[in-house]
Amino acid sequence: MAFVRRSQWSIAQLRQVNGIDPNRDSPEFDLTFDTAFDQWVASSCGEKGIFVQVLHTTCQQHCSERKPEFVNCQAHLLRGNSILHTAADSVTSAVQKASQALNERGERLGRTEEKTSEMMNSAQQFADTAHKLAMKHKC
Repeated sequence: MAFVRRSQWSIAQLRQVNGIDPNRDSPEFDLTFDTAFDQWVASSCGEKGIFVQVLHTTCQQHCSERKPEFVNCQAHLLRGNSILHTAADSVTSAVQKASQALNERGERLGRTEEKTSEMMNSAQQFADTAHKLAMKHKC
């Protein structure tokens, strides 16, 4: 799929994000800039939510003089702790589980290595004893 750039704007030019209806899930939203107005349609309501939340978080962090107004947006998207934090928590949880699994695997490998070393020592002692017996009975 190819995308065609129809417009370009900076975050400093953004004046308003209009979610159209905070009481109904809809992929549509409007962006108002200093010199333009764009109507947008996301591929899904979830994608719109992520975009609005990322845009809101970015504006809060990087727009120092004049922050854009977010109207008709679902409140949970503007709290900064729903989609992004849930995703971050999921990633953190997955990383912790993977780390724990790796640690457990490392411990099992360590125990296997110790047992292998003990078996090698026992086999070597057996081979030495067998060699001595063979030499004793050869004569």
